[in-house]
Amino acid sequence: MRAAFAGVVMLGGIAAAQTGALRPVDAFPVADGALTIRRHVETGKPFTVAGTRGVILGQQEGTFEAWVLPVKLLSHLAIRAEVEGYSVPIDLNAGAAEIEVSPDHTVITYSHIAFTVRQIMFAQDDAEDGTGAVVMFQIDSTRPMDLTFSFTPEMRPMWPQRSQGVPSAEWVKQQDGGFYVLHTDFPNLAGAVAMPNTQPGILAPYQEKPRVYPLELKLHYDPKRDTNRYFPLLMAMGDTVETATNAALQGKLERLNATLPQVYAKHAARYAGMRDSLTAISTPDAGLNDDFAWAEMSIEQLRAKAQPSGEIGLVAGYYSSGDSARPGFGWYFGRDSLYTLYAVNGFGDFGLVRDELEFLMKRQREDGKIMHEYPQTAAYFDWKNFSYAYAAADSTPLLLTAMLDYVRTSGDVDFLRKHRETVEKAWRFETTHDTDGDGIYDNSQGTGWVESWPTGMPHQEIYLALLDQQASAAMAKLAGLLEDKATADSAGARGVELAKKIEAEYYDASRQAYAFSRNADGSLDRAATVYPAIAWWDGGEGLAHAQASFRRWASHDFSTDWGLRDVAESDPFYDPISYHQGSVWPLFTGWASVAEYRAGHSLAGYAHLMQNADLTTAQDLGAVTELLSGTFFQPFGRSTSHQLWSSAMVITPMLRGLFGVDVDGLANSIHLDPHLPADWDHAAVDRLHVGASICSLEYQREARGLVVKVSTLSGPTVRLASTVKGSRASAAGSSVVFALPAVEVVVPHGLPLPGARTAQMKVLSEVSEAHSMKLEFEGQAGTTVELTVRRNVAKLNLHVEGGTIVDAAAGKGDGLEKLVVKFPQGTGYQQSAVTLSW
Repeated sequence: MRAAFAGVVMLGGIAAAQTGALRPVDAFPVADGALTIRRHVETGKPFTVAGTRGVILGQQEGTFEAWVLPVKLLSHLAIRAEVEGYSVPIDLNAGAAEIEVSPDHTVITYSHIAFTVRQIMFAQDDAEDGTGAVVMFQIDSTRPMDLTFSFTPEMRPMWPQRSQGVPSAEWVKQQDGGFYVLHTDFPNLAGAVAMPNTQPGILAPYQEKPRVYPLELKLHYDPKRDTNRYFPLLMAMGDTVETATNAALQGKLERLNATLPQVYAKHAARYAGMRDSLTAISTPDAGLNDDFAWAEMSIEQLRAKAQPSGEIGLVAGYYSSGDSARPGFGWYFGRDSLYTLYAVNGFGDFGLVRDELEFLMKRQREDGKIMHEYPQTAAYFDWKNFSYAYAAADSTPLLLTAMLDYVRTSGDVDFLRKHRETVEKAWRFETTHDTDGDGIYDNSQGTGWVESWPTGMPHQEIYLALLDQQASAAMAKLAGLLEDKATADSAGARGVELAKKIEAEYYDASRQAYAFSRNADGSLDRAATVYPAIAWWDGGEGLAHAQASFRRWASHDFSTDWGLRDVAESDPFYDPISYHQGSVWPLFTGWASVAEYRAGHSLAGYAHLMQNADLTTAQDLGAVTELLSGTFFQPFGRSTSHQLWSSAMVITPMLRGLFGVDVDGLANSIHLDPHLPADWDHAAVDRLHVGASICSLEYQREARGLVVKVSTLSGPTVRLASTVKGSRASAAGSSVVFALPAVEVVVPHGLPLPGARTAQMKVLSEVSEAHSMKLEFEGQAGTTVELTVRRNVAKLNLHVEGGTIVDAAAGKGDGLEKLVVKFPQGTGYQQSAVTLSW
C-alpha cells in the first residue's frame, strides 16, 4: 500500500478527504447558437472537442478518451444503466441517438423509453493549470436509476515522452462520494477523476492476481432530487511533485466544480466573441456560409498551450489515439501552420498569426532552418535527439512567404523589424543549400513534399523549387520594407531567374506537362502530380505552359468527386490508398482551387472549393479530414479527422479565389478579382481586416455589371482597386464595377454516397470571347447533366451547340435557365463540348 499523501488519511486502503465534498451543479444554460450541426448518431464516426489545455476525442456513440494536455488521462469511457423495476441492464452507448456540435461544446443524447441522458462536453481555454476538458451529464428519468461510468485509466504523456504501465488507482472518499487518484511510478505525475455523488467500482486488493480492471464511477439518480442537475466528470493532472499530490489534485477538482457555471460562461463568451469579430461571408448558399465559419472555428480550436512555457501554438490536428499515445497529428507542425496562416490572415486573427510565427521562429535552428515538427511533450526530454524536428525542407521558404502575407495583410511592419534577424537567417539558409549548382533549393536539406517515393527519395522536387522561387519574391518585398535595397534587388533577381530555370528544367514540351522532380544528373521523374499547382499559391505569375496541366487536373484522372489526387490515376505510380501516391488531400484540392481561380479556370476552381467545403459535415462534424482514398469516397482509417490545413483550404480559396480579395494593409486597400457563381445575385464579406481597419464588402449584380462596394467599419478608410480588364473603380475607391459576360454558367456540386467511385461531371476548360463561350466537359458515358445558365443581357439571341437550353425559370425574371448536356454512349468517362454563342 502506498504511503499517506498530504491532506488525506488512509482508511482500510481508501483515503478519506478532510475537506468539502464535490457536488452536482444546478443546470445552467448551454449556448444554442445558429452555428450548430445536428445529426443522427453514426456509429464509429469521430468527434473532437478541443481547447488549449484539454481535448476529448471520441466516436459519436459517446465513447471517448480525455487529455489534460499533454497527458492522456483516461480512455474507453462507456456508460451503462439499470432502471428501478426494469431488470434489463442498458448499454447507453448503443442507444446514442443524436449529436449536436457547436463551436464551444458538443452534446450527445442517449435515448431510452425510460430516460434521456445528455452528455455535454467542452474544453475551456482559460482553465487552471492541470485541468482541461469537462463532461457534464444531464439525466431525465421516469424512475430512479443507477448509472455506471467505466473507463480505462491511462496517465500516458503524449509520445515520444516516456511513460510507464497502467497507473494504480486510489479512491479518496468524501462525504457523499469521492474521487480517483491515478498514481504513476513517478512522484511528479498523477491524475484525478471524479463525479459528484459517485462511489467506486472494482478496486482489486494488492493480494489479487495482477489484472487490469476498468475503473467505475457509480451514480444513483433520483428524479425527485436530481432533476435539473448536471453531474460533471471532472479531471485534473499534476506534473510536478507539488501539484501531483492528492491534496493538490483535490483542490483543482473542487475549484473547477465550484466555478463550473462561470467557467463555461467565459468559455462560451469567447467563442461568441470570435463569431462577432472574425470575418464572415454572406451568400445565397447558407450551408457555405456555415462551412466558412466552421473552418474558422476548427482552426481556432487547434490552439494548444505549450508546457511549461505557456506559449500558444497551432497543432496539426486531432484524432483518437487508440492504444497509442499520439492523438492524430497532435503536435506543433511548421508547414501545416504556415499554410494555415494564410487563412488566419484572411479571417483577421492577427494575434494568433503572431503567436504562431513567434512559436516557430523561437525554435529556428542555429543555421536558419525552420522547424517541421515539435511534440507537446518536447520540453520534457532532449527533442534534438529525434530526427523529426527539422526533417522537412519546406518550412523555411514558407516562413518567408507567410511572414510577407502577414505583414502585407496586417500592415505590421514593426513585427517584421522585431524579427529581422530570424528572417535574414532563414533567407541565408534558403540560398546556401543547392547541392547540384543550378541555384535552386533542393531536397538535400529534408523532404520537400513526399516522405517516401517508389524510385527513392527525390533530389529536387518541383514543389520545393516553386516554393524557393516564391520565397525569393517574398524576400525581395520583405527586404524592401526593411530598407535593405541590396537584398531586395538580389532576392528579386533570384526569383526571376528561378522562374526561368524551373521552366527550362521541368517543362516537358513533348508531354505538355511539368515533371515531378529532377535527379542530380539532370534527368527527370515525369510522374504526373498536382504539385506544380503550388506555383500560383502566393499570387505570382505561375507557370508559363500550364494549360494542359489545368485541363488534366480538372479531369477524372486527378479530380475525384471529393477532391484532387496528388498523383494521376493513369500514372504507373498511382496507389489510391498510399500516403503520397494517389490519395486525396483537401490541402491539394485547396492548392488547385486557388490556382484555378487565379489562372482563369473559375468553374473548376468552384467545383474544387465546394468539395472541400462540403467535407465540413462529412465526418468529424465542423472539421475537414486529412486525407481520403483516391478511388472510393472514404477517409483513411488513420486520417486525422480534425485537420488544421484542411479547414484552412475552405477559407483561402473562398476569400482569395471566389471573392477575389487581395488585402494590402500597408496601403489600406483591397485589390479585387471576383468570380462569384452565376446564380448569386448578391454576396458580402463582413468584418474583413485590412491593416488597422475593419471593413465589409458588398457584391451586387446590377444590369451587366457586378458592383463591389466597401464600407469601412473602423480604422482608416479602405479603398478598392482592380486590374481586371474592363473594371472601373470610383475616384474615391469606394466601389469597383466589373463587366459581366453576356452569358455565365453554374456547375452543380455535392459529395457522393460513402464508398462511391468518381462519377460526376468535370469541367475541363472554359474559354470566353466577345460573342461566345466554349466549355469542354467530361462525364460518365450515357449520362445527362443539368447546368444553370444566366443571361446578363435581356432578349439575348442565344445559340447552343452540344447541349439544350430548358427554360426552367420562366416568369421569374432572374435570367436563369437550365442547360442539359448529354454525354456519348460508351464506357467510362466521355467528353462533350458545348458552345454558347450570341
